[in-house]
Order: sequence, then structure tokens, then C-alpha cells
Amino acid sequence: MSTRSAGGARIAARLSSSARSLLMPVLAWCGTGRGRPGVARLGTARLGMVLGWLAVAAFAGSAAFAQQRPKFGLDDVVAKAKALADAPYVAPVSNLPDVFSKMQFADYQKMQPKPERFAWMEYKTPFKLAFYHQGMQFNTPVKISEIVDGAAHEIPYDAGRFDFADLHFDREATSKLGWAGFRVVYPINQPGKLDEIMSVLGASYFRVIGKKQIYGLSGRGLAIDTGLPIAEEFPAFREFWLRRPKPKDRHLTFYALMDSVRASGAYEFTLVPGSDAVLSVKARIFLRQGASPTTLGIAPLTSMFLYGPQQPSQTPNFRPAIHDSNGLAVRGGNGEWIWRPLVNPSMVAISDIAAENPKGFGLLQRGREFSRYEDLKDRYDLRPSAWIEPTNDWGKGNVRLVEIPTADETNDNIVTLWVPENRPPFGEPMRFDYRMHWTMDEPALMKGDVSHVAQTMRATGEVYQSNLIRAGDGTLAFLIDFQGPSLRKLPKGVRPTAAVNASDNVEIVGTELQPNPATQGWRLTYRVKLKNPAASSDLDAVLKLGDRTLTETWKFRLPPSQAATNKETYLNRFKAME
Repeated sequence: MSTRSAGGARIAARLSSSARSLLMPVLAWCGTGRGRPGVARLGTARLGMVLGWLAVAAFAGSAAFAQQRPKFGLDDVVAKAKALADAPYVAPVSNLPDVFSKMQFADYQKMQPKPERFAWMEYKTPFKLAFYHQGMQFNTPVKISEIVDGAAHEIPYDAGRFDFADLHFDREATSKLGWAGFRVVYPINQPGKLDEIMSVLGASYFRVIGKKQIYGLSGRGLAIDTGLPIAEEFPAFREFWLRRPKPKDRHLTFYALMDSVRASGAYEFTLVPGSDAVLSVKARIFLRQGASPTTLGIAPLTSMFLYGPQQPSQTPNFRPAIHDSNGLAVRGGNGEWIWRPLVNPSMVAISDIAAENPKGFGLLQRGREFSRYEDLKDRYDLRPSAWIEPTNDWGKGNVRLVEIPTADETNDNIVTLWVPENRPPFGEPMRFDYRMHWTMDEPALMKGDVSHVAQTMRATGEVYQSNLIRAGDGTLAFLIDFQGPSLRKLPKGVRPTAAVNASDNVEIVGTELQPNPATQGWRLTYRVKLKNPAASSDLDAVLKLGDRTLTETWKFRLPPSQAATNKETYLNRFKAME
């Protein structure tokens, strides 16, 4: 074969198979085979035509290659999670020097990302990315990558992205550290002003806020054995991949790889900012061989309740209520709505609400008036509710509420989660898809005409004496305000009825249902006596019109009124888990 033929073969060899299929007729026409004139003998016009065909062929080949190249996505993370589950668990090892591991929270807060060094600042996307530095209990680095044109590239740790304020340490030591987590910033409140809208830091925890909201409760990837008298296991996100948004994108998608002693998981998150932030989640969870957690908690939420009208403070305080959430709402697969006011118990309390394919559940902050909280510093009136809306078949299970005693508002003592009834065999993932709504418009969550519980107030029961002075009658009273469309639409003169029930430990002394003109709703006063104050008691109530249910069902669990002897044990154990 002539050198010219060899040269043509070399050109073809450098092209993809798709380009080669287009090029070979051109090479044959040019005479690259034996006895043909070859490229050197072509006229100028024909040579130009050939070069044009070569360019078309090369472009077609590169385009075909780009189309065929697999793009990084959830399946890649699922494969990594499956590989982790198939292998023995390897615990990450701390890489922190003492100056970082022994750091106090006030000093940790000094390590702030520099706005000019946010990731994606050079691009027109409205989303920017900032990072958390390692320190305190965040003692093992997490790997963070960005996805561009379908390919994942690690974002290397760079201490230059942080302002360390007045902290003193060997700056050379930071070269061996890494990221602890990340923050998403976006102009949610006003154009051109970047606000933090999502925080991902520690174990599998994350927080999200919408417009004019401030951080409150947290979401988690997975909970294992939460609230049980055994050590809780905290699965952790070990690696993240964030898809770099395009300039006109109004959503951010990222992936997370989770690992733990008894489970691994792959997650896809898609964040859509707005007045209500919406976070869509796809979770694929594997159990390790032989792993059998007592409780596997899906879509967990973690919040705080110290006191409120349903359980007033025992010591004087100018703040009427201190809580990030004041109740658990559940909508069952049959459409029934349930409202469970939260309490701060004397010992750990667990409540289960059975459901099949639930339509939703969440921890809500009902009541947005500032006067309910009177807190200028912590602004509990601006903390969002979080509502979990399943988007695939979850089967049978329970919405579980875990209430843990706390002496102050620094502890997250409330957890809710979905406990599935069935688990797949080893090697098969559990698939849970859901949307998380971070909102301050709680009534909008209740589609249809059903009315809700606006507030629950707890008081000493009383009666009017003959002299019209009120006197305690030895009962415990709950005043429950129901309001909403079904009650507002009642014809004038039509009265609903209250259906009430209680557990065996409760004697129902009396009920009174009154219209509440201030809210266009109705107030139920529910008076009871406890047979054994040291035992827990359950109450429920719902308003009806004949056979028609007008409201959600109010369910309240009264914890034991006497402090349990092991209360301090529970408090210390909970603080150790933080």
C-alpha cells in the first residue's frame, strides 16, 4: 500500500466508528486504494470538496460520541451504594488536628465562606455554591464534585475560599483538611442579593428555607433506631455531586452517597426555590448482609418543642411559646387528616399512626402571628413547616412520632419518620420518592373543604359558681379551636357536633362546643380527669355534621404528669447523640 493509502488509513483510524462510516466512501472516491491517484493527484476544487466532507465526518463523529457518552446520574450513585452494601462497613477516620477538633461553636462560626469565592460566581446561573469547613464533630471530609456536560469533576478543597477571621492556627495544616458540607445561595428575597436557601452539614442532615423564612427544623436522609433504648445509628452522606445549573435554570439537582454500619443509600435531590421551597427526593436504600435495624426511618424530620399553649412553661417567661414546630399532621391513604399537638415529655415517648400509602405527613408550625412567640432574636414565627408528600407507592407502615425530653431550646427533641412494614431481601434497594414542601402557608396544605385545628390550649378545668365567679373543679381542660372552609360554609343556625374519645386512663367529665366569631370557627372545651396521673393518656376529638366529617381529628397524648426517675438519663443520652 502506498504512503498515501497509509495516511488515509491513519486519518480514518483517528475517527469514531460513526465518522469512519461516512468517510470511507470519500477515501475510496479519492483513490486511496492500490492503483488510485491518491489525494496528491486531486484537483484543487475536488480537494476542497474532500476536506469539507472530512470536516463534516469529523463533526458527525464527535457529535455521535457526545450523544453516546453516558451522563452521570442517579444510577451511578446507586451502583456505588450497592457496592458499599456488598462490602464490610469501613468507618471514616478523623483527619482533624486538635485546634479544629476541640474548637468551640463560636469559633467554628468564624470560618465563613468568602462571597467572592463562591463556586459558580463566574457563570450566569442564579445558583451559587459555598462550603462548610471541617471542625468540631465534623471531623471527616466529604467529597464534593460538580457535573458539567454529563461528566463529574471533583471540586478540590481550597482554604482560600474561607475567611478565618481572628483564628490562630498553622495555615499549612489546612492543606490536609477538606469540606464538611455545602450551602446553596440564591436571590430568593430580592433580585441581585444572594441568600442562603439550603444547608447540608453533618451526618445526613439538611435544612431548606423559602422566601422570608429562617432556618428551623431539619430533614435527614435516613434514621436508624431513633428514640429506642439502644444506641441510635446516624447514617452519613459521604460524597456529593452537584449538577451545575444553566443560566435559565430555576432548579438545582444534586446526588448524595450515604453510608452507615447497617445501610447505604443513593439519593437524588432537586431543589426549586420560591415562596415555598420544594425539594424532590429519590431515595434508594440498601441494607447490609444480615442487618436488621429495629427501626428504619424514611424521610425523617427533626425539630424542637420546648413549650407552648398546649403545654405551658412551668417557669415565668415573656415568650408565650418556644418551638420550631407545634404539631404533627398526617394525611392517611384514605384521605383522613390527623393533627397531633407536640409535647415535651418527662421521658422518651413514641407514638405510631398506622397508614397505607400515606398522602402526606409533616411537622408544622401553625400560628404565624408574632404575638404567639414575642421573640425578636429567634423569630420562631418565621420558621417553616416541612411537609412530606410521597410520589410513589410506600405500602403499609406507620408515621412515627418520637418526643424526647429537653430542658432548653438548644436540643432538637422531636422526630417524625415513616417506618415501612416490609423490607426487601438483601441486595434489592428500597425505593422511596417524595416531595418536601418548606412552607409558612400551612392551611394551603389541606386541599378541599376540611377544617383544621388552629390551636390547642391547656388549662385547669373550671365552672361558674352561683356568684358568677369561676372556680377550679379538679379537672384538666383542653380548649381546641377548629377553623376552616367547612365550618365557614355552614348555613346560619346549623351547629356541628363534637365526637370525643379517650383511653381507659381518662374520665371524660364534659365537653362544650361554642362558635368562635373571631375566627369564624368553633371552640371545643374538653374536660377530663386522669385516673392515674403517672400513666400516659390519649384523647381525640373531631367535629361532624351528621355522618359528614368536617375537620381533621385532634389526637393528644398526655405524658405522665410526674417526672420519671430516669429523666436525666434520657436527657444526657440525647445530648450525647448530638
